[in-house]
Amino acid sequence: MSVEAKLTNDTGFHGLLERLRTAPELYALMSVCTKEPYVICDPETFDDETALFFDEEDAKKEAERLAGEKIPVQVMRLENQQMLPFYTSLYTLGINALLVCEGEQKTMVQLADFVRRKKNDEIPDGKVWVENPALQLTALYFLQEARRRPAQEMSEETKGMQEELLAHFTKGRFIFPIRKDGKGVPLARLANGDTYQPIFTDILEFQKFNKEDQLKGVVVDAVKIPQVLSSEAKGVLLNLMGINLPMPIRRKAPAGAAGQAGQNPAGAAGQAAQNPAGDGTAAAPAGKEESAEGKQE
Repeated sequence: MSVEAKLTNDTGFHGLLERLRTAPELYALMSVCTKEPYVICDPETFDDETALFFDEEDAKKEAERLAGEKIPVQVMRLENQQMLPFYTSLYTLGINALLVCEGEQKTMVQLADFVRRKKNDEIPDGKVWVENPALQLTALYFLQEARRRPAQEMSEETKGMQEELLAHFTKGRFIFPIRKDGKGVPLARLANGDTYQPIFTDILEFQKFNKEDQLKGVVVDAVKIPQVLSSEAKGVLLNLMGINLPMPIRRKAPAGAAGQAGQNPAGAAGQAAQNPAGDGTAAAPAGKEESAEGKQE
């Protein structure tokens, strides 16, 4: 889905927006916990925002301040040609605002006032657009908390985010990669030996994984995942190149047998939830990030 930068009619914003489009470089804060932009909820407006800086030193100072609060982030340099793809990716992550920081001055810019997306009715016939921004956003908030203090028990707030994440997952639609040569599907083995099948929330995440263009994507609704999941896989690995979140999957039990819940591979607390259709789909995801190595089934 293409996007294009635009200017608003507000002349007070004109100069700032023009600089956001034409600056030779900008600096963003990337969460170490998610490998995605660090997101915060504005306490007054409740916008989901990420910070941008014109000056690298300003970005480093903010990163140091966050480190003092045990929030690990890295400063990422964006060259001009990377800016529009970066702004585009914020839509798929559910982030709706930029907090533009320059010295002591901070200005909020609504993403919709700066970047225009094609509407659904502009998508070519026969094409299906897959995105899960609510799931992505909830995952960012959940993992930013759960992974920065992995040894601590989850707070009630974090557990609530975990439950919300699972609810979004059970309503989602995802991209399953399969090999173009017909030789099976990619699988990933976690450090603990469990095998998971990579899936992706949107085309941008899929493209990160498919750099060699050896895969094609098949769209699968969450309720159908147990039916198409590889027999070797214990669950799905959501956005391997980004949040890298293992989701154990409950397979429907044979007639007359009790269904067995998928176990949380990282041992995190959390009860498995049932999907709205009545078949168990996903167990509560772990907050811990797992290293994985790929293989082909």
